[in-house]
Amino acid sequence: MLRICLVGLCLIGAASTSNAADPKPPLSLHPDNSHYFLFRGKPAVLIGSAEHYGAVLNLDFDYVRYLDELAARELNHTRTFSGAYVEPQGAFNIEKNTLAPAPKRFLSPWARSTESGYANGGNKFDLTKWDDAYFSRLKDFVGKASERGIIVEFALFCPFYEEVQWNLSPQNADNNVNGLGRVSRTDVYTLDRNGGLLAIHDALVRKVIDELRGFDNLYYEVCNEPYFGGVTMDWQRHIVDVIALAEKELPHQHLISLNIANGSKKIEDAPSGVSIFNFHYASPPDAVAQNFGLKRAIGDNETGFKGTADTHYRMEAWEFLIVGGALYSHLDYSFAVGHEDGSFQYPPTQPGGGNAGFREQMRHLKRFLNRFDYLKMQPDNTVLKGGLPEKGRARALVEPGRQYAVYLFGGPQARLKIELPGGEYDVEWISPRTGKSEQRGKLSHPGGEATLESPTYDPDVALRVTR
Repeated sequence: MLRICLVGLCLIGAASTSNAADPKPPLSLHPDNSHYFLFRGKPAVLIGSAEHYGAVLNLDFDYVRYLDELAARELNHTRTFSGAYVEPQGAFNIEKNTLAPAPKRFLSPWARSTESGYANGGNKFDLTKWDDAYFSRLKDFVGKASERGIIVEFALFCPFYEEVQWNLSPQNADNNVNGLGRVSRTDVYTLDRNGGLLAIHDALVRKVIDELRGFDNLYYEVCNEPYFGGVTMDWQRHIVDVIALAEKELPHQHLISLNIANGSKKIEDAPSGVSIFNFHYASPPDAVAQNFGLKRAIGDNETGFKGTADTHYRMEAWEFLIVGGALYSHLDYSFAVGHEDGSFQYPPTQPGGGNAGFREQMRHLKRFLNRFDYLKMQPDNTVLKGGLPEKGRARALVEPGRQYAVYLFGGPQARLKIELPGGEYDVEWISPRTGKSEQRGKLSHPGGEATLESPTYDPDVALRVTR
């Protein structure tokens, strides 16, 4: 039995058995190029178009239909939140928000007590007891994702942006029977002002790790958007240490992610033990160049606030990955309860986009990248010497003299000048929107600047040059 004493109470829960007698090594950084991943023996870039993180905690959400849709589009990444945080309907102007369960349909890692009075219906929570139904659902979700080759980013915590979210959290003293969490929402994720909740955080981390230790399609994100709501870096480092210690004796350890900033930020003091640095709304993709020297995976794992159309998010994905990013996960609002296949027709007021057509575009991007030996490539725009249309821009991922992946945004046509060593090359222009080859040819080049004339395009096109 696991017994953790806190504030005169004891947190008791049965330790689970491993999910496999000999678990496979989980997702890791690739030993040949740690900017990318290794998964089940193969190099991997993670691309997703994911629901709003409530797949496990929302009892009404049919996650099997959801995962089937991701797999059908060859997408391999999803995020899910632990249940330490939940939202009310209408938060952030999201229609049919999966992270906002209906009354009495919220499933938390902590068990319900016998005392009524939870803010969104049903009994209050007992932070000293686990809910077995939650962990059964969590493991089934990760297991179903595993069967489909989908990586789960498990976000352990999330700050409380406003009082409306804090008022729904089981950690709020008004919602539990333990007298814990009688603090400001901005003090919850601190080491010294948390009102007894730090031991609860530690216990949850250890419990989750014990339950999920046998899965290979998993990594842990410490906290979603910690730069809001008073989350301290000392607290984040503490959680990283708790994860590392809990997994120390396991045959394999899972990767740990920190969410660094919206947009971009240069990481000055990268915590040891962290392998993935995730950013939100990372366009332009400056976060990759700023932190490429860390030789760890850089991700863009949430999008939004650029309207509901596809173009911006497609461009964000292509640019981020072509400059050396390892992960792109679009926040797709077309997934909702009753529309787990991604068919929900959301209103134009939604804070982001997503639809079946966009997921197909992400499949085209994944296939494009997988045609390269990208472990040998580096972002390098110095090979591009001009020839772009007015207001056009380009990004290049390069293995000099061997392979070149170029993404151009802003048409209608380019006469791209590119520095190439002498040799024979295959040249192909591809539509990021349709995935179709628009123009193919051979180039016999003596060396120096080559001029490659694109087909007409609107607004973007991709170029593949291989020797």
